[in-house]
This record gives sequence, structure tokens and C-alpha cells, in this order.
Amino acid sequence: MGKRSNFERIERDFYPTPPEAVAPLLSHLPLRARFFEPCAGDGALVRHLEAAGHQCVRASDIAPQAEWIEQRCVLARSPLPLGIAPLFITNPPWSRDILHRIILKLSKFAPTWLLFDADWMHTRQSADFLLLLRKVVSVGRVRWIPGTKMTGKDNCCWYLFDARRHGPVEFVGRCQ
Repeated sequence: MGKRSNFERIERDFYPTPPEAVAPLLSHLPLRARFFEPCAGDGALVRHLEAAGHQCVRASDIAPQAEWIEQRCVLARSPLPLGIAPLFITNPPWSRDILHRIILKLSKFAPTWLLFDADWMHTRQSADFLLLLRKVVSVGRVRWIPGTKMTGKDNCCWYLFDARRHGPVEFVGRCQ
């Protein structure tokens, strides 16, 4: 699943978000945040955020894994009626061609929190997107496959993108 792994990737990068990956984000969200999850998969991230007191106003996925998740491609024309949710929060596919399009599209509409590999911000391919970046919250390695003993081989971060704001990027290191 990572660049140094011999495991086959799961189709559409369907790796449900474990609660340990969500914990570092929680203190950076507004109290009782309302959010839209556009790559919801089976709804794991939604469940973790709602358990922490936040409200999902809409969840969608190109291939929903739960009945309550709307079937919709995140890259469709309009992601949502303006004003429905002040935040996007998702664990998107890490395939760069899709990830980069998601960053550009969603950050135009609302602040967008995305969970993906930490190495991305140190690559040349990230340069065009760094002007949209507002905050990086370090997560570390994540155990993506439930029941396994090993974590993934890549460190992860929550990245906050917002095309409507400017200023320096805040970096928050690991707390534990």
C-alpha cells in the first residue's frame, strides 16, 4: 500500500480511517464542527468525528460502502451547495493525479482537511499546492489494516488547505 511495500493496493485506495489517525486532528477543529466527507468509503472517519462531537452534514463516495453514504465523485462539477458545511474533512485517495485535483477543487469552496503521507510536502510535486496550505498536523505511522500487527511504512499528516486565506503555514509536531 505504500511506496516501500509489496502488498497490493486495495482498489480506489479504500483504507478505512482508524481512530488513532483522527485523534491528532480533533484539537484543531472548531467546537461542534459541521463538515462534509467527500471520500467517505465505509464512513469510519465520519463515525470517529461524530463520536468527538462534530456533525457530518453530508457524506459521499465514488463507491460507497454504507447505505447512508451518497454515491458521488468528489471531482464532480460542484461538491456541494455553498454554505452547507464550513469544512471538508477526508482521507482521500493518495494517487497524486486524484489527490492534487481534490486539493485544487475543494480548497476553493471551504477549508479542507486531508489525511495523507507526510513525505508529500517535501517533494517538488507539492510546490504548486503549498500556496494553498495553511496547517500541517503530524500523525505519524498509521495501522491501516485492522487486525494486523504492523503500521504502514509512511508517516502521515493532516493537511489544511484553504484557497481563500493567505499567510504562513503552521506546523504542529507529534504530541505522542
